[in-house]
Amino acid sequence: MAEKPKPVQVLYCGVCGLPAEYCEFGPDFGKCKPWLIRNAPDLYPDLLKEAGARDADKVSDELQSTSISSDAGSSKPKEGVKRLPGGKIKKKEKQEVIIEKMTRNKRKCITTVKGLELFGVKLNDASKKLGKKFATGASVVKGPTEKEQIDVQGDIAYDIVEFITDTWPDVPETAIYFIEDGKKVPAV
Repeated sequence: MAEKPKPVQVLYCGVCGLPAEYCEFGPDFGKCKPWLIRNAPDLYPDLLKEAGARDADKVSDELQSTSISSDAGSSKPKEGVKRLPGGKIKKKEKQEVIIEKMTRNKRKCITTVKGLELFGVKLNDASKKLGKKFATGASVVKGPTEKEQIDVQGDIAYDIVEFITDTWPDVPETAIYFIEDGKKVPAV
């Protein structure tokens, strides 16, 4: 009977989260170098030749002081950028409200409001207020990007800007945009 294969041990980089063999293809290879010199010198012998065998620890400590993995020793405040597995960067969303009018059944319109939650507005309360103000049906639904948005029945796109700025003073009029013919146009 054949032996069962043993599981493969994979060494993951402590900086970017990729397997150590793939660090050179990641976004922060310069920041991964000190970690690789210290923890996986056999994978990248060129790094040791560059640094010199006796200076490897000195260079890695020097490079480590500039890398992101030394959070305890750094005095820099953290940026608003979040790192995902694989070294991908998640960007902070822009604070803007996007109003889009969609036509259905040739005559009926639905006005969609996206981005109110970025200003600290509760979408359920906002949909109730919009429904009462404009005497229409309004509901919170998940959009195509899996983010919640408010759908209001009727063509109220231009009236809604004044209502939003009056009801929620945290939302500036300069942060409200319309989507017309596929283009983003400022509401001001």
